[in-house]
Amino acid sequence: MVALSALWIPVLLSAVIVFLASSVMHMLLPYHRNDYHQLPEEDKIRAAVRTAGLQPGLYMFPYSTPKDMKSPVTLDKFREGPVGIMTIFPNGPIAMPKLLGLWFAYSLLISFFVAYLTGHTVTAGANYLSVFRIAGTAAFMAYGFGSISNAIWKGQPWSMAIKELFDGLVYGLLTAGTFGWLWPR
Repeated sequence: MVALSALWIPVLLSAVIVFLASSVMHMLLPYHRNDYHQLPEEDKIRAAVRTAGLQPGLYMFPYSTPKDMKSPVTLDKFREGPVGIMTIFPNGPIAMPKLLGLWFAYSLLISFFVAYLTGHTVTAGANYLSVFRIAGTAAFMAYGFGSISNAIWKGQPWSMAIKELFDGLVYGLLTAGTFGWLWPR
């Protein structure tokens, strides 16, 4: 067993590396540029949403309770469409510094749990590949598998989920490499 206190450098450095890699992947590489689409008649839809007075949150339409799912009225609404899930953010520019800070904190949290798991399953002095396998598997699962759930339950396109799964694989490999490199000898 390796104490968490001995792993603070790989925890911090792997989070920094993932943060930098994700910045490159989303800002410089072209494969995420078509993840989102513009609404047709965006101004009309924005005006309708604004007049509805929606507060920030997650909305599903048509909305129904489990009890109402089989009622003819609800079934007609689903058949008529559109059917969707909509996220409403607070008004104003997207708060990128806040979101980037939360993303870095999330990366630190994942690295912490990767350290916890790897520290309890791999001994000090273990070879690079032993550390890499455990740390990489845990990091890949943490970074990548949420996209599958979003595709299943929230209607995220599978093409987007696969790209996010690929991103998770890259982040997992970078985390694994950092832990393997800096593992206590």
